[in-house]
Amino acid sequence: MTIRNFYLIVAGLLLAGFTSCKKKNVLPGNTGNVPGDTTVSTGKALPAGAKDGVTFVNSGKSVIFNLYAPGKKSVSVIGDFNGWDVNDAKGVMNNTPDGKRWWIQIDNIDPATEYGYQFYIDKSLKVADPYTEKVLDPNNDSYITSDTYPGLKAYPTGKTTGNVSVLQANQPTYTWKTGSFTRPDKKNLVVYELLVRDFIDAHNYQTLKDTLKYLSNLGVNAIELMPINEFEGNLSWGYNPSFYFAPDKYYGTKNALKAFIDECHSRGMAVIQDMVLNHSFGQSPMVQMYFNAATSKPSADNPWYNVDPTHPYNVGYQFNHESAATKYFVKNVLKFWMTEYKIDGFRFDLSKGFTQVNYGTSNDAVNAWSQYDASRVAIWKDYNNYIKSIDNNNFYVILEHFAANQEEKELAGEGMMLWNNLNYNANEATMGWLGNSNFQGLFYDQHTFTQPYNLVSYFESHDEERLQFKNESYGNASGSYNVKDKNTGLAREEMAAAFLFSVPGPKMLWQFGELGYDVSIDQGGRTSNKPIYWNYNTDPNRKQLFKVYAKMIKMKEKNAVFASTNYSYDLGGAIKTIQLKDASANVEVIGNFDVVQQTDNISFPATGTWYDNISGTSINITSIPFSITLAPGEYHVYSNVALVQ
Repeated sequence: MTIRNFYLIVAGLLLAGFTSCKKKNVLPGNTGNVPGDTTVSTGKALPAGAKDGVTFVNSGKSVIFNLYAPGKKSVSVIGDFNGWDVNDAKGVMNNTPDGKRWWIQIDNIDPATEYGYQFYIDKSLKVADPYTEKVLDPNNDSYITSDTYPGLKAYPTGKTTGNVSVLQANQPTYTWKTGSFTRPDKKNLVVYELLVRDFIDAHNYQTLKDTLKYLSNLGVNAIELMPINEFEGNLSWGYNPSFYFAPDKYYGTKNALKAFIDECHSRGMAVIQDMVLNHSFGQSPMVQMYFNAATSKPSADNPWYNVDPTHPYNVGYQFNHESAATKYFVKNVLKFWMTEYKIDGFRFDLSKGFTQVNYGTSNDAVNAWSQYDASRVAIWKDYNNYIKSIDNNNFYVILEHFAANQEEKELAGEGMMLWNNLNYNANEATMGWLGNSNFQGLFYDQHTFTQPYNLVSYFESHDEERLQFKNESYGNASGSYNVKDKNTGLAREEMAAAFLFSVPGPKMLWQFGELGYDVSIDQGGRTSNKPIYWNYNTDPNRKQLFKVYAKMIKMKEKNAVFASTNYSYDLGGAIKTIQLKDASANVEVIGNFDVVQQTDNISFPATGTWYDNISGTSINITSIPFSITLAPGEYHVYSNVALVQ
């Protein structure tokens, strides 16, 4: 995400009264020490096998709490099991010999019961467990309906304050139905990015699962969910995260999420999670535990966060990805979602922010921040290698990077995929303004990459203005031909789709782009709820756009020619062309993006009969180059043999 101003409004308001204590910037580990650390002689060793957060023992009748909090003077655990009594001596936690971790075993737990709990630190601060898989929120849970989250545990009102973590030994289990899933090849990947809140009125996974038939008909083979781990508030894009192991309850239960992923896999669709690890917001326990209330910033001894951000696009509180503590935490987060939820890939938000080089926060710093950064490259190679160590079976690592070509090329060489935004140029073309309409950046050779699968190209994302909105608002015109006319604009969206999905390499579309969504991104505020118009399906022109999207996507996935590296293109003028050659077929894509009739000479690969895969008609190419005249907005996807659809 590139514009986040709304977060700044709340960032400083959630931390009043937080306290801080001095702490070393070290790697949290269950046993042992980071080289160079000093081990003290006092303390009580953490039981073997105890994980971060909670570990159940004795068949779930006992639980070991384990919190990484070096430098603190005292930590207790409070909760439903001890009446939330901050003075209960039985809740006082042991400090490990190295002084970094606090732990305690609580017995007589009912394995079938949910218990709320918090950590009470230095007799002044109550925080939820950073590793909790469920959070109770006193301000927002009341707005979550039982349809979305049945049987949600009530917040312990009057007993404590702040967010509360939840544990349960014998949680309702989910039995996966799809035993094995082969992820779509990166070269054929077509990603559908969606925000659960603005895609379905019910905003829950149960209903989202019911829409998969629609998405299957569209032909997409991957769904990218905007952030779904616990974020602040309910009505959010999710880029203000606070807890990293807990699915946000506003979208449903953890098992409903698993059932959705399972159903996607059964339909041949991968699930990609939008992961936000540049920053956290004020509800994060890791922010609160080491915070300077006087400056409203993380304290200098915070092992995870910088006091001040190092780049101009930061919001919230920036992670320090050169800290061993942060690396350890991030890797635990990644492993958790990969193994617990069978996620198929991560799209990493603001990946260019993973640097400790201090570029400053002014607008003038943007160019410097975007240049090659060797330390940032090293960080990403480390995370990428860790992901491969967990799952090296075509797992997708997608970066929202937008850095210097040298840096992106090096990351691509490690198998990572880079977001490739062609919104501006493509929208100029659909509106009929040709001066800046060259979208040749779709092609990987423009980036000097060696493989097409390293670029995830798109004309729309959550962050960009909607193409059809701009067509209707700012489109060009000549005589009776007017791009501002809704149906004319939709027809030009068909042409844009024909070009987008013809280019080799993975592609992405934003929700309802296939129906020509024409509500501005800024209506009601950039990140506010947007109207959900499933009734677009009753509009014949929007349905026709859907059909073209579906046809192009399915042809891309089923015909080898669309993955060919033998291609040429001319995307600078009014009539734009893409030519693809393969042993199986040759393809010539032609479109007139002007608002007046245009004639051009097209160098088809060969003479003979060429089939129009959109209209079902054909033409006879008698000589090369072949002179062709196109009406404004007219386009064709020709092939020398009929393509599989």
